Amino acid sequence: MNATQRLLIVDDEHNIRAGLAAALAGDGRIIDSASNGAEALAAVENAGRYDIVVTDLKMPGKVGGLELVRRIRQKTPDAAIIVITAYGTVETAVEAMKLGAFDYLSKPIDIKHLRTVVRNALEKQKLLGENRLLRRRLSGEREIIAAAGEMRKVFDVVAQVAASDVTVLITGESGTGKEVVARAIHDGSRRRDKPFVGANCSALPESLFESEMFGHEKGAFTGAVRRHAGRFELADGGTLFLDEVADMPLQYQVDLLRVLEQREIRRIGGEQALHVDVRVISATNRNLRQAVSDGVFREDLYYRLNVIPIHIPALRERPDDIPLLVDAFLAEFNAVHGKDVRLSDRAHKALYACNWPGNVRELRNVIERIVVTTPQGEVGPAGLPDEVRFGQQQKTLDLETAVREAERSAIVAALNRTDNRQEAAGLLGVSVRTLQYKLRSLGLLDEKEDGQQE
Repeated sequence: MNATQRLLIVDDEHNIRAGLAAALAGDGRIIDSASNGAEALAAVENAGRYDIVVTDLKMPGKVGGLELVRRIRQKTPDAAIIVITAYGTVETAVEAMKLGAFDYLSKPIDIKHLRTVVRNALEKQKLLGENRLLRRRLSGEREIIAAAGEMRKVFDVVAQVAASDVTVLITGESGTGKEVVARAIHDGSRRRDKPFVGANCSALPESLFESEMFGHEKGAFTGAVRRHAGRFELADGGTLFLDEVADMPLQYQVDLLRVLEQREIRRIGGEQALHVDVRVISATNRNLRQAVSDGVFREDLYYRLNVIPIHIPALRERPDDIPLLVDAFLAEFNAVHGKDVRLSDRAHKALYACNWPGNVRELRNVIERIVVTTPQGEVGPAGLPDEVRFGQQQKTLDLETAVREAERSAIVAALNRTDNRQEAAGLLGVSVRTLQYKLRSLGLLDEKEDGQQE
């Protein structure tokens, strides 16, 4: 559920408040402002929540910047507070960080950098929300998503390893739920209240990989205008999830191995080694043993990551999970969009018969699409996406099948344009009787509706 983002800007200078609000506007955000600490606290009280608070530290009145940070953290602990400080008050900004501020910016404000910090803070808000949602689901929905024997084995292993700090390697095709399993391990561990930080190794540019993972000091290289904390540092005390770990550049694999063995990192340009207490969970949809044989993945790192292997079977290997997953996703998206969309028995059967190459992620996307595009009520086979109705297991098409599919596609398109079959028949240039016959022959009538036509 994408809730509206709420931002609060606190500064005693009107022009600065207006400028920051203009710089951060967009994406449907609600942006409020306050000229001092007291006004800011009143705004927090009235609004109920803010995702981001951008505040100056030097303001007139009884509630100063540090006190404001402390009281906002007490009132809305999930709010990300970004403090603004002048050059001479960096020490105060550091104190604000100790009180729970997300980051600080020195004056004059670099608007581009501010937007980046806000974007990072909102991403953290999203991750925190997902973590809370997963915690709520684990106890009540584990039986739903782990109905089949193979998935029950997965969750049995999750329950066993969560209590320890052992390194875990999760394998499985794309879309099987590797990150969900990683989060379940984190949420079942002693680290549940600490950060869960993800890093997609295939999405990080090789030129930035070292900086993103281990951080850098100010001036370490061109463009390093400030100290940057890497993913290991951000995950300190919690869990670091290395997704698509097989795509990690070979030259940095030895650095990862060293961190795993020594529990220390060194920022680029830094001289001091920093201790990190991080549990590493990695995942891949590739065969790491083969990657080792091909010389693109270090054998010693493979064994270091593969202490506890967890393999997630593809959805086609556990079809009995499909009806339960469908019901769970329907309940989720009906709640999100305020609807009551249901599937007919024949629609359920069509979903069950699919091959689902995209696995659970694809199934979830299909159900969301159905709920979003359906005004209300029951959905039959005609309301399913083409890839479901045409069957993903079908590899070849003969002429007769191609003609049937073309007819089906045209009829569904006409029915989607109007709820009136007489109007749909007019769009297709056929009689209502002919349309009725085609609906029956193509299996587009629900069983109950078909029986009424006999």
